[in-house]
Amino acid sequence: MAETLELEIVTPDRLVVREKVEEVIIPGRSGYLGVLPGHAPLITELGVGEITFRSGRTTMRLAVAWGFAEVLADKVTILAESCERAGEIDVARAQQAKQRAEEVLRSQGPDVNYEEGQNALKHAETRIEVAGKKEQ
Repeated sequence: MAETLELEIVTPDRLVVREKVEEVIIPGRSGYLGVLPGHAPLITELGVGEITFRSGRTTMRLAVAWGFAEVLADKVTILAESCERAGEIDVARAQQAKQRAEEVLRSQGPDVNYEEGQNALKHAETRIEVAGKKEQ
């Protein structure tokens, strides 16, 4: 069995990651999924959360939101609506997005879409959290 797998993360705008890794943790729609080389094939919908992957002693973290992941024994392909490395995240903008989402969730009325508000809040919080973590 191989000791690594290829990780490829793509957004509509760019290729974010293409490298050999030893482990990937993906935020699936119904919870986190750990992937090691030799994993059984599957396709899963992504939720909002943090992708973590390890290569040697280095652990990288990315904020991701929505999309799909295909897992094969030797490759993980992630097609994400948005994905950002910690250093790419504008924390001030993420904090503003968090405040806007909280205001939406506090408001009353028939026009309020609470599910969208919850998703926006989680996305902003994930971005802030990932931006605060350093490469290990």
